Amino acid sequence: MNARTLMVQGTASSVGKSLIVAAFCRILRNCGVSVAPFKAQNMALNSFVTPDGFEIGRAQAVQAEAAGIPPAVEMNPILLKPEPGMRSQVVVMGRPVASMSFRDYHAMRPELVRVIHDALARLRAAHDFVVIEGAGSPAEINLRSQDLVNMHVARVADAPVVLVGDIDRGGVFAQFVGTLDLLEPPDRGRVAAFLINKFRGDATLLGPGIEYLEERFGTPMLGVAPFIADLKIADEDSVALENRRGRRAANGDLDIAVIQLPHISNYDDFLPLEHERGVCVRFVRRGDEIGAPDLLIIPGTKSTVADLAWMRASGLADAVVARARRREPVIGICGGCQMLGRRIEDPYGVEAAVESAPALGLLPIATRFAREKRTAQVRARAIAPSVFTGMSPEDIGEISGYEIHMGGIERDADAAPCFEILRRNSVAVNAADGAVADRAGAVAGTMIHGIFDNDRLRARMLAWLGSRRGDAAPAFKSSFSRDAEYDRLASVVRENINWPLFERIAGLA
Repeated sequence: MNARTLMVQGTASSVGKSLIVAAFCRILRNCGVSVAPFKAQNMALNSFVTPDGFEIGRAQAVQAEAAGIPPAVEMNPILLKPEPGMRSQVVVMGRPVASMSFRDYHAMRPELVRVIHDALARLRAAHDFVVIEGAGSPAEINLRSQDLVNMHVARVADAPVVLVGDIDRGGVFAQFVGTLDLLEPPDRGRVAAFLINKFRGDATLLGPGIEYLEERFGTPMLGVAPFIADLKIADEDSVALENRRGRRAANGDLDIAVIQLPHISNYDDFLPLEHERGVCVRFVRRGDEIGAPDLLIIPGTKSTVADLAWMRASGLADAVVARARRREPVIGICGGCQMLGRRIEDPYGVEAAVESAPALGLLPIATRFAREKRTAQVRARAIAPSVFTGMSPEDIGEISGYEIHMGGIERDADAAPCFEILRRNSVAVNAADGAVADRAGAVAGTMIHGIFDNDRLRARMLAWLGSRRGDAAPAFKSSFSRDAEYDRLASVVRENINWPLFERIAGLA
């Protein structure tokens, strides 16, 4: 069976393509259609691990969840993870190939074309429908000959295109007109409809602009999707972090500060904390922004050594060390855990030109980068008192998460790990994870992403943080489910599009 297709492209980056694809996936799933997402090439530092241990962009994992299916590597066959020096780690079919410049990457195009075609064909054979996401804009003239992800894929899939524009930034009609004018006529003919996204206000005021577009190009407006406030769905674009800077905790709220590293990765780790009532999560970039939070977090990073040097230059490293010496809670996740250790060794030049660099010296561990990347979904249990478990690892039960890292950590002989990993990709193991600084447990690290998605662990940690400042331990428990958020997103989008037009474009009528 060759599944039907629909492609979502945008007039620019960050117009909301990923969420529109997630909405379309949930809408079709709710209609009883077997649907899967697809993005040929994704550039992002937020990634995820499939159940069989392959790395893909976080956005495609979110879209798969909206579609009600497990994420698969075919949904994102090429992932580019930016690195310092205008280079990227190139991940092909879930495995890192090399770190390379754009010119080197472009030389791989013939091979990558075959990878993309094969992955899309396997998805189309397994499902009734595939919703395809583009990247950036299809009208970048300088990149047209190297296109792998926009109109090239639309032609291969023979997919009608819904062109999305972000009105929240202003100039949405100019975006649409400019994009279509710059497309080659055959590609322009693939644009089946416009979609205005992130609108705040009375949509009837857009009438003259919509009429102009439809008359000039003969292309209908599919709808006007409103800005959806407080949508609790992971956003892959780091632009979203800028909207979370400058927050201040209200009186009585727990204050959690996350260091916004230049190459921060998997910052969706902190969404479960952000969604808790009575908790403020804010991102900081200078030492004087830290203040006196209840918890300071060093997150994951694609470039541990470079970001550690940035922390030292910005004064953040000194602030972290001073806080840890006062035994005020500090945790590190993945790259953040590595930074908290004694040293970082890179004998193979995996991340940096330096073979060895001192870390912050707060955890009794050393990191040694390896040539092979570990990507695994894991099940684990807490085994040591630490800030993660509110100093009480008992009754937490098994937790889930995932690992994505090039380096392994070695603990000092007498160092206590935070967790014991029980399974990797469903295979039984017995592996220690992370470390605590001492019996006080206020400084700790783990290599497991997604740790705060575990409700009992998260609630225990937040209650302990509250008790440290003399508060009565509140009953932290999130009142949301991602499944309900996908339904909310789908409902809002469906209510604000021309449904009969969508059915005709998608071939559902």
